[in-house]
Amino acid sequence: MSSTSEVGHAKNVANLQKLIEQVSVYTLYNPPVANLSVTSLQNLYTTAVAKLSEVEEKRTANKNAIAVRQTAYENLKPICTRIVSFLDILGLQQATIDQARTLNRTIQGGQKKKTTSENPDNGQSSNNNSISTSRQSYTQQAENFGILLQLLATIPAYTPNEDDLKLNNLTSYHASLVSTTQPVNQTEAELNIKLTERDQVLYAEETGLYTIAQNVKKYVKTIYGATSPEFETVSAIKFTVVKS
Repeated sequence: MSSTSEVGHAKNVANLQKLIEQVSVYTLYNPPVANLSVTSLQNLYTTAVAKLSEVEEKRTANKNAIAVRQTAYENLKPICTRIVSFLDILGLQQATIDQARTLNRTIQGGQKKKTTSENPDNGQSSNNNSISTSRQSYTQQAENFGILLQLLATIPAYTPNEDDLKLNNLTSYHASLVSTTQPVNQTEAELNIKLTERDQVLYAEETGLYTIAQNVKKYVKTIYGATSPEFETVSAIKFTVVKS
């Protein structure tokens, strides 16, 4: 589902096209300002459409990278719980067990009762049966998992028969977790660049789509009058400054 802000940006661009179509049929429309000419408006519309498309392309890439990372981390918490359970049967010193349990608790995160939270990605409220109170980052989880593996490497008795719990496989799994973070960071950075470029085209002072659209209306008002049907038509085409 598109966020309210994204719909707002697209609406502004769509309404620019409506404005262009309208002033194109006004015989008196001949602005002395270059960026208000029909040709300039058409170029602005083409640029704005391209920027919206670039944003969505980068947003999709970022979402895909996030999904890959999320999938990679799905087994982390269950595996850590199984590791600690295995350590419990080895007759280790309590200090070692306590260290492993502390790392596991940090990875698992705290839980609290059902609450309503705001989703920062789409601005919609959602009810969750349990929400992490630690708000752990994936990087922190991978780091603590790496520390747990370092601890396992110091325990000669840690020789599980289960393949996915063997230290070499856990080490490979840890490496895969770490590797999923870089694409998320990269695609997020690329998305942020495109968001900035889009906002510059749409809302830059004096040169942005919003300001130009208002100036087009003012020019129509100048040549046809405030009570003219021409001005009433273009004034009804709404443009808003949308917060990203």
